[in-house]
Amino acid sequence: MTRDAATDPQRDPQRATRRGRGPARWFHEHALFLVCMAIFVLCLAGMAASGFQVTNEERFDHGADPLAFGEYLRSGQFIEATFENWESEFLQMSAYVVLTVFLFQKGSSESKPVGERTPQDDDPRTVEHGPGTPWPVRRGGIVLVLYENSLAIFFFVFFGLSFWLHAVGGAEAYSEEQSLHGLPGVSAWEYLGTAQFWFESMQNWQSEFLAVAAIVGATVYLRQRGSPESKPVAAPHHETGA
Repeated sequence: MTRDAATDPQRDPQRATRRGRGPARWFHEHALFLVCMAIFVLCLAGMAASGFQVTNEERFDHGADPLAFGEYLRSGQFIEATFENWESEFLQMSAYVVLTVFLFQKGSSESKPVGERTPQDDDPRTVEHGPGTPWPVRRGGIVLVLYENSLAIFFFVFFGLSFWLHAVGGAEAYSEEQSLHGLPGVSAWEYLGTAQFWFESMQNWQSEFLAVAAIVGATVYLRQRGSPESKPVAAPHHETGA
């Protein structure tokens, strides 16, 4: 081995791996997920703190006793506000995962190439299995059927849970507001039939699908160097896929 190869980590991958082991390397390899989750936690905390203040201000205006912070986190106001947004996000992702199986956008980095077969289309039952092949693929049968659709299932399940918790929290918040005006409350099932519930849902759903359409269309003509969500900067506009 030459001196250059021995001292250059890029020419000696094994040496680079040895030097890179440890917490720093682990964080580097998982940074995108970790940073997004950290931002999520900070934003959720900010939402809880500000929502707590807003709710108690409204209760004060109606002559009701203020809530403790723990009570607010269990209240319909917080549950409804949280899962109303989660619902739309999981709907967006589940719909996007499924729609991109069948639908195409020529020139977009968010679409499979039009009229071409991609590795994502390969039947896992026909590929050679190795030690790194996921267990459900090696197992086959119904386990494989579930696994090959597990990403969409994951998002649809969380959409369903968020949808129902939005209804539960919304019904509680709606009923409390009704009681302040001397009117009867509603159950979660009854709340699903109100215009209020669907207004809350649709105002979020429309923005999510607008965002999806925007990135699908914008990536035909616009670029972001270094991002896997963009085509290479010099790629032709008509070229489809990242």
